[in-house]
This record gives sequence, structure tokens and C-alpha cells, in this order.
Amino acid sequence: MKKMLVVAALAICSFASAQKGTILVGGNIGFTSETTDYSSSEVKTNEFSFSPKVGYQFNDNWTIGGEFTVNSAKDNTGSVETKDNGFKFGAFARYAVPLSQTFAVYADMGAGFQNAKTKVYGPGNAYAKYKADGMYVGITPALFINMKNSFGLNFSIGGLGYETLSYDNNGPDVNSFFFNFGKTVNIGISKNF
Repeated sequence: MKKMLVVAALAICSFASAQKGTILVGGNIGFTSETTDYSSSEVKTNEFSFSPKVGYQFNDNWTIGGEFTVNSAKDNTGSVETKDNGFKFGAFARYAVPLSQTFAVYADMGAGFQNAKTKVYGPGNAYAKYKADGMYVGITPALFINMKNSFGLNFSIGGLGYETLSYDNNGPDVNSFFFNFGKTVNIGISKNF
């Protein structure tokens, strides 16, 4: 499937390149699905995220801007269902290295604030709700393919990051470090103006 996406993208590529002094507008859509088998039950997790970005490309390699992410996740464990919704907003810096007029690799380094809300539904209509605030920092390497009319496709398969969440009402403080290469797939589109 991944090979078919790359071949399809290559078939419609033309020679366009981002230039110094342009505005970058783009975003990614991400989906993660995981199934874990325990001895007594199976846990299914699905997560969807949408991440728009706007930045200014001040030279041929560097772009700085703002980012926003909305995500939603759902876990099913037997008779317990957990729904998580969250958002992040912050700033990013992108360093891009062109490999040719068609391809480039880049790394996005982002940091900012985040918010999370969790709802847990149990047997017998049991219900619990939790809220948390925190911060995040991360780096995501990706492949960029230049398309017609300054449009581009972005592909990434994970990243490296650190997040904190502090839950309300004397809830726990959660610190997470993640290295999720190969566990997520993000496909995005961007345009330079």
C-alpha cells in the first residue's frame, strides 16, 4: 500500500520548489490502530488526528510558524470504553534539505501547550470524566514531494517527543516520552504562497 502511494505521487509530480519569503500552509491527517491481546481480554485502540500549520519560509531551508492539533481516540476493553479528546497549539520550526527539485526531507520541531479530556464508560452505565493540561515538545522527520502549482505531499511514519499532563482534582501528573517510528502514518498536503 505504501509503495502504491509513492508510485501514484511520483506519477503526478512536476518541478516546483518552495522559495525564500513564501508562506507555507499545510496539514497532516494521522490514524493509529492497535490491538493488544491479554490473557483475559483484547484491547482495541483507534486514534485520529488533524494537524494544520501556517509558517513563513525565511530562507531556502528554514520555516517558522504556528501549529494546532485536534485528536480523538477510543479504547475498548471488554465492557469498558474510554474516549479521549484533546488539542495542542504551539510553534514549530522546520529545517528542509532538498534532495532534488521533486523531493526533500525535513524535520519539524514543535513545542506548545495541550489539553486532554477523558470519558470512561463502564458496565451498568458507570461514567467518569477527567480533564488535564500540559505541554509537549517533539521532532518529526518526513519526506516532502513537490507537486504542480507549489502543492506538496508530506509523508511521515512517526517521531520522537516528550509530553506532560496534569489532571484536575488532585489527579495524577503524567510524563510521557515516545519514540513511535513505524507505529503511525501521517499523510499531509502543503502549499507555498
